[in-house]
Amino acid sequence: MADNKHIVLGVTGSIAAYKAAELARLMIKKNWEVSVVMTQAATRFVGELTFRALTRRPVVLDMFQETETWRPTHISLADWANVLVIAPCTANVMAKLAHGLADDALSATALACQAPLVVAPAMNEKMWDNPATQENVRVLKSRGAVVVDVEQGELACGCEGRGRLAALDTIMAAVEECLKSRRR
Repeated sequence: MADNKHIVLGVTGSIAAYKAAELARLMIKKNWEVSVVMTQAATRFVGELTFRALTRRPVVLDMFQETETWRPTHISLADWANVLVIAPCTANVMAKLAHGLADDALSATALACQAPLVVAPAMNEKMWDNPATQENVRVLKSRGAVVVDVEQGELACGCEGRGRLAALDTIMAAVEECLKSRRR
């Protein structure tokens, strides 16, 4: 069906990775097709089986895993996506995106993807406020990425501050806006 929405959801190694499962569920409730790409670090926080069960699709964990077609997975996912969403996005993955690194399935998919990019960071306040991270945010925004602002609150490290993953409805609204603008 031409009206299908194809979302690639990237999940990185943050304690907020558990919220990505709920984000995938919300996307599925909208009748969007969702394919998940996880970094190895993300698998330390939430299992691949969770996303496979929610999306009813294979989860990409490795750039070199077997695929059903002759095309490399990161290229076929990049071409399939209407929007690439990375939530949560660690400082490490944000730096990879800003500098064009492609050393894993997620960063390679992002580099090959021409669909809109939505990045929802999550990290410690000190990491968020670091000038390198803020420069990476500016670089991504200057290239057209939608960077969903972090929230203030209790952080996993026990501190209070800015760096929490944005509310899921805020992330969903950013994705929906990208989907609408693609139709125009």
